[in-house]
Amino acid sequence: MDQKVPVSFYRVTKMKFGGRGKDKDRSTVIYNVRITMENIQPAAYEYFVNGRSVLEWVMKRQVVKQDRASGIVNEANDYANETVGDPRYPLDLFRRIVTVSLDTVNIVNELPPLEIE
Repeated sequence: MDQKVPVSFYRVTKMKFGGRGKDKDRSTVIYNVRITMENIQPAAYEYFVNGRSVLEWVMKRQVVKQDRASGIVNEANDYANETVGDPRYPLDLFRRIVTVSLDTVNIVNELPPLEIE
């Protein structure tokens, strides 16, 4: 980790798409008030697991959220800092998933048609 950049620089509370309302811009993901990822190709959202876009699944999981019933706070930043030892982990995870998604979609699109007799 770069010691010059404070841990708070990479803190994520909720990733969201650019744009507003119905005009969401899925090519832009706002990571936090300091970091915005742009030019995400639409094909990256075509990689699905269990009926969900993997990118959107990751976005929903990298949040700070308190369970109403128990009061337990689920915070991706704690895992990044305490377990992984890198506050960039949620950001790097998202970036890696973009790459994996695009590569997977490209590979699947290049497969020959399945012929069943």
